[in-house]
Amino acid sequence: MSSRASACALWSLAIAACGDTGGRDAPQTGSGVGSLSSAGSDGGADAASGQASDDGPGSGGLVLDVGAATQASAEEGGGGEGCHKVDFLFVIDNSSSMGDEQDALITSFPGFMLTIQNTLTDAQDYHVMVVDTDALWGGECELLCNFFGGVCPDNPAYPCGQGPPSPCDATLGAGVTYPLGGDATNMQCNFSSGLRFMDITEPDLPAAFQCAAKVGSDGDSDEKAASSMVSALSEELSQPGACNEGFIRDDAILVITMITDEEDKGSTGTPEGWYANVIASKKGDANAVVMLGLINDRDQPAPVCPAESEDAVKLRTLVEMFPNHIRGSVCEISFNGFFEEAVALIDQTCDEFTPAG
Repeated sequence: MSSRASACALWSLAIAACGDTGGRDAPQTGSGVGSLSSAGSDGGADAASGQASDDGPGSGGLVLDVGAATQASAEEGGGGEGCHKVDFLFVIDNSSSMGDEQDALITSFPGFMLTIQNTLTDAQDYHVMVVDTDALWGGECELLCNFFGGVCPDNPAYPCGQGPPSPCDATLGAGVTYPLGGDATNMQCNFSSGLRFMDITEPDLPAAFQCAAKVGSDGDSDEKAASSMVSALSEELSQPGACNEGFIRDDAILVITMITDEEDKGSTGTPEGWYANVIASKKGDANAVVMLGLINDRDQPAPVCPAESEDAVKLRTLVEMFPNHIRGSVCEISFNGFFEEAVALIDQTCDEFTPAG
């Protein structure tokens, strides 16, 4: 955990401490992180009706620059009632190559949320939940405990013979409250909400996010980013008494940030099916969702990610299905510029939002 990330623990120091990480502050089109929002995708018949299926949208539509779209929205005014609540879901890859990317996200988070707070002046009710990309807790420790005298050599803090604190800690898509493993926080986050997500009662949101978002690097190498996202928003995990009870709200817009450096090789289903399930969680309203994809950029003319990285075809397809989306390179040194552009798209989405019912 870097000293810069620790310095981000106070809102009042968010800009001074986190505003400049020494990296590029804005995405560069030539580096594969040009930020785009697409318009015109209807989400398919099943998604539009709020029914999850494996059949997704058609071929999409016109691709617009976020800045131009936001300027037009500001001039014309929002077409909906406007949002008063925002649910933020962060899907964070916890495989072995993701340590630096997790640190970059943690460093960018305070400035991102402060800008959200100052921009969405009528939407000050937030939920923030972190999920990782597997169902393991403590990596392979439960197996290793049996071979090393009841101690996990990779993480001596692992409670051999006891397992996770609760079934939710070993459930794919459940909100992270106790990251355990190599490079993880290795502590209970103790959110003030008493739930598996943070809300507006959190006295130190950046510190709470840092605790949860440092999910570590002992996760399964067959990352299940899409399955984790779908599971996090599912009725099964959202119903009363379930792991993520209360997180997703019908009268809030949903902002998903997916951060992973590889293709999704472990999730079941297809991008069309993943998309349809997300839209179903918002009662069929595709315009109530903002998808922020910090993923591999190997398809770009001048990629930042290393040559050995696998092109994330399925995840790229998924991100670009959403009418409101921005895609950036997970391999950039700083995510500050990416999140600055994301705020403009979130603000536009909020202005045009009409709650279901």
